Amino acid sequence: MRPPIRLLSLILFCVVAQPVFAIPAPMSEAELVEKSDLVALVRVLSVACTSLTKDEQTGEGLPGYLATLQILEVKKGDVKPGDEVLVTWREIPTGVLGPWVVRYCPGEEVWTHLGKRSGGVTYATAWWNAKGQPIKPAQITELPTKVGETVTIQKPPEP
Repeated sequence: MRPPIRLLSLILFCVVAQPVFAIPAPMSEAELVEKSDLVALVRVLSVACTSLTKDEQTGEGLPGYLATLQILEVKKGDVKPGDEVLVTWREIPTGVLGPWVVRYCPGEEVWTHLGKRSGGVTYATAWWNAKGQPIKPAQITELPTKVGETVTIQKPPEP
């Protein structure tokens, strides 16, 4: 007796598609610290749209971003309070499952775990749960979508 083709197709789809839909587990605080070059409380000063890349599967234009973060407090890393670092990320297609992108918005103050990108000039967030809840909320939540546009907050005076 042959099993129905539809049932076999459904089982095959579930087995093959499962890894695509699975959300990776969050890292523990210890894992995040271990995998990070910088663990710091930061203030997001600005975010610039640096690129627009067409997604191969959806055709959607996905902005790439460069954020300037001011260091407020350091737990790990070779920077000091007052220094500024650059963080890059790229948007993901609309409707994709999972928190695959970590966004930074101007004005927010937040603890984050960052890893140096190759070349050592910019950083990237260490994992999808590597950015904590903002201590101070963002002043600007709409990020630019055209290459060359930047949203900036006024830098607070030094104490």
